[in-house]
Amino acid sequence: MLLSKLVCERTKDAPQDAKIKSHILLSRAGFIKQVAGGIYTMTMPCQKMSQKIQNIIREEMDALDGQEVLFPVVMPRELWELSDRYNTIGSEMVRFKDRNNRDMLLGMTHEEAAVHLANHIVSSYAQLPMMIYQIQTKFRDEARARGGLIRVREFTMKDAYSFHTTKEDLEEYYYKVFNAYNRIFRRIGLKNFIDIKSDSGMMGGSIAHEFMLLTEVGEDSIVLCNDCDYRANMEVAEGKINEAKCEIEPLQEVFTGDDKTIEEVCNRLGKKAEFSCKAVVFAVKGNSEEVVIAFTRGDLEVNEAKLKKVLKKDIVPYDGGVSEIIACGNIGPYNLDKSIITVYDKSLKDVNSLVIGANKPEYHYTGFNFKRDMPDAEFYDISKVREGDICPVCGGKLRIENGIEIGNIFQLGVKYTKSMGMTVAAADGTLFNPIMGCYGIGVGRAIASIAQESGDDKGLVLPMTVAPWQVHMCPLRIDNEDVAKKSYELYDSLKKAGVDVLFDDRDTAAGIKFNDADLMGMPIRIVVSPKSLANDEVEITIRSTKESTRYPFADAVEVVKKLIKDELDKINAEVEKKCN
Repeated sequence: MLLSKLVCERTKDAPQDAKIKSHILLSRAGFIKQVAGGIYTMTMPCQKMSQKIQNIIREEMDALDGQEVLFPVVMPRELWELSDRYNTIGSEMVRFKDRNNRDMLLGMTHEEAAVHLANHIVSSYAQLPMMIYQIQTKFRDEARARGGLIRVREFTMKDAYSFHTTKEDLEEYYYKVFNAYNRIFRRIGLKNFIDIKSDSGMMGGSIAHEFMLLTEVGEDSIVLCNDCDYRANMEVAEGKINEAKCEIEPLQEVFTGDDKTIEEVCNRLGKKAEFSCKAVVFAVKGNSEEVVIAFTRGDLEVNEAKLKKVLKKDIVPYDGGVSEIIACGNIGPYNLDKSIITVYDKSLKDVNSLVIGANKPEYHYTGFNFKRDMPDAEFYDISKVREGDICPVCGGKLRIENGIEIGNIFQLGVKYTKSMGMTVAAADGTLFNPIMGCYGIGVGRAIASIAQESGDDKGLVLPMTVAPWQVHMCPLRIDNEDVAKKSYELYDSLKKAGVDVLFDDRDTAAGIKFNDADLMGMPIRIVVSPKSLANDEVEITIRSTKESTRYPFADAVEVVKKLIKDELDKINAEVEKKCN
């Protein structure tokens, strides 16, 4: 490819809204161009990179006997009503009417389409297990698009769906995909990533894992143990806390005036936050009159994902719709209105003496004890793990790091096959609902993750396996007849040898060419100049190490082929070492 013809503008400055490295570098290198919030055009380099990532994904999915299909972007309302997701998913899903006034939607995920296809083709247990996958454009009207390709509204995603006769068969296949994901991420050049237990969210199912790139700019919080392999997404992470020990006190109502926050009330009463009870108010989504109050120890925070699992309902922040029965700032579990749904965190269970709201203005209780004063209360894990909490596995200390989700896998069970009426005949002739697994990878997010992890202060540093071009040729003084002749000769020879080459054929300064080469990040740079040709040599630089070496011009093609092979062998050896 001739750089002079490439529709890809390199710039000195990134867009004003670009705050993280991957967004800055991909924008400056001309790989992406924003069209609207969370919607980007990928230029040729980015598209070539995307295609190489997709091909690696295809190889790994095909190795698991996956069958590539292509589901529609647009689906009818009726299909999603079968799974009951048409009404339960909010404004993230785009709904519209077609010219026949029929309700339609844009697919943000394709479980329904997968079951629809399988339901019309699979009729016998003998056809299972089977897996179908696609690499498709999806649209999610994300409210917080950010970080370039990290969080977008329109995106390319590989999603796969497997169907099984038994739970054991699903689990066996699930971990085959688990291993394939580790191979994929290592093959595309990622290094600092981990797999963690996660919440299945709107996808449903019981067991789920996320693959996370550890980076300080990640918006997901990951809980890790310093002493063992325990790791989990904050949404499902468990931890042990030090018990709040104190003497049992009598229950007493005390005046607290205008003090309402945990800090204010505890300061007034001379108590520590761990001896208080925090109340957080929510409403059931779609019904502001149905109020939920979650109670935790005063020094902890409510984990909404855990709370939703306990309630089996979606929740939203409370807007004060029934404030006459809630004394905000003075809410407590004792003598609370019975119409309110209450959930108590396990951190409260064994505290002997708590400060709680008295459910009326200006008053709190001291000395509250659940075992004595509310012996029928039930307790759940609904609080967030904190830095330094105790590991539930080994007793070590937990730490919290940030990460970017680069892939996810779910054991869905029969959530979709049952609701959509998919049945298959067993060996004995009885009918059963196949058990499903679901497996996703965002291609654009993978590109951003590579840029985030591997970029440096000069630009992108792209892995050999997914770089748009393996070689970036930078002839200096292209107006020199000998330089031009030798450069085009080498360019043609490399292409004939099967090497992907980007050829900077512009008659411009060396500094501009080198800056662009560093910014675009191809693994190998070749410089042909009057100075090097005086010794019948070319200069070859490795982008990742910045090592430069001169080689005879006649050996250049073989040297480049060996450098490419050695790097690919190194990546493949690492894959085999880590993933087998």
